[in-house]
Amino acid sequence: MTSHDDRYSTDHYDTGHYDTGHYDTGHYDTDHYDTDPYGTDRYDAALDRAVKHAREWLASLPTRPVPPRVTADRLASRLGGELPADPIAPEQVVELLAAEVEPGLMAMGSGRFFGWVIGGAMPAALAADWLTSAWDQNAAMRYATPGTAAVEEAAGRWLLDLLGLPGEADVGFVTGATMANFAALAAARQQVLTDAGWDLDRLGLSGAPRVRVLVGRERHETVDLALRYLGLGAPIPVAADEQGRIRVDALEESLAGGDGPAIVCLQAGNLHSGAFDPFPEAIAVARRYGAWVHVDGAFGLWAGATPRLRHLVDGCEAADSWATDAHKTLNVPYDCGVVIVARTRASRRALGVHASYLVSSDEAADPMQKVPELSRRARGVPVWAALRSLGRTGVAALVERLAANARALAEGIAAVDGATVLNDVVFTQVCAAFGDDGRTRAVTGRLIADGTVWMSGSRWRDRDVLRISVSNWSTDERDVAVAVEAVRRAAAGVP
Repeated sequence: MTSHDDRYSTDHYDTGHYDTGHYDTGHYDTDHYDTDPYGTDRYDAALDRAVKHAREWLASLPTRPVPPRVTADRLASRLGGELPADPIAPEQVVELLAAEVEPGLMAMGSGRFFGWVIGGAMPAALAADWLTSAWDQNAAMRYATPGTAAVEEAAGRWLLDLLGLPGEADVGFVTGATMANFAALAAARQQVLTDAGWDLDRLGLSGAPRVRVLVGRERHETVDLALRYLGLGAPIPVAADEQGRIRVDALEESLAGGDGPAIVCLQAGNLHSGAFDPFPEAIAVARRYGAWVHVDGAFGLWAGATPRLRHLVDGCEAADSWATDAHKTLNVPYDCGVVIVARTRASRRALGVHASYLVSSDEAADPMQKVPELSRRARGVPVWAALRSLGRTGVAALVERLAANARALAEGIAAVDGATVLNDVVFTQVCAAFGDDGRTRAVTGRLIADGTVWMSGSRWRDRDVLRISVSNWSTDERDVAVAVEAVRRAAAGVP
């Protein structure tokens, strides 16, 4: 491997002015159309342009620098301002949009993108997402949209089977893990207050028994956010071990130290270490105190899809609810979170709605009874497409490949002078430091400025770290080698 791969050079990018003046954005003259100006053929030109630009974007991902080239403020001045008085042709809108927005796009679909926990979009899932937009179904009711309802139900059954979760559970498709946590914890709130004799639907939260929510000290902040949305306040943090796993002895002590309704939130995949909570022991303790158990498995729940990694989630099937993201490990387009609730009556009571103008199905629960939305796109369609494209063995291979790439990155970075890998790399997360906090920040900044790869800085266990999330289906050995070399180059440039 050479010290620098010319494929990823940022030198040829001009981050200053970019000219879109060659696009004609003049008046929208309908006279040249021989057919009805509102006919379906009017989609053709705009869709053709969109396909062209989509192909160009996807083709650029293997070689383009990862970071965006301009700031949002600069783009806002060109995309905003006063709304023009006159219309323009749809295809001109597409041309203008593609030209103006492209410099501000981050190559999140690149195999060299390791920031946050963001996957790419696999071909079948992307194409299915385009169809979903073209079909334009409001996927709330089985009666109104049986096609998309059937697809989502099939995808839900496949997910339960792949992840080893109860086959009778409800599966709902939401925007992301935040709303998946919200939906699951809404069901939990409903159930534990009902068990305590409180009628939440009639009386609300005012005067209700205090619901204790116990979480590991290193949970993801979206759990706290969901609790805030639900009016449950701040959770009770429970001590975690050196890898971020909840300590079962501390959980029991905390549960024993109070009374009343309780919810325990566990974690499949720590944000920094990728570690998994000890599910059998923690769930057994929670059950002794009558607590609802929820598992936040935004990316880690997918370990259950392969026999080689299933031991990481052993026992989590005994929980009451789970949250995950399909746009992370499964690599479907944004946005697609998944909420899974075994105690379906609580979920449907907390989230469902009944009105005279809504035609409910007599055969099975409507999608609107499983998620906190009435109007939503059929997010489960790309999930079905990804699963059908991969099959059981393909999903397992995808998850195993992500974990193997994480181990390879960790091994490569550990060999860089001055670098230390801080976590046990059990899944797809790697955290590294380069000496003291100042040097780690400098190496991270230099790495991001280089543009070859994207790895985000963070802070874990009271020190600054370089955090690496391996989530993209297209990441290969060459991407891993290029990434390690980029880290080596960045570290060498910081004394």
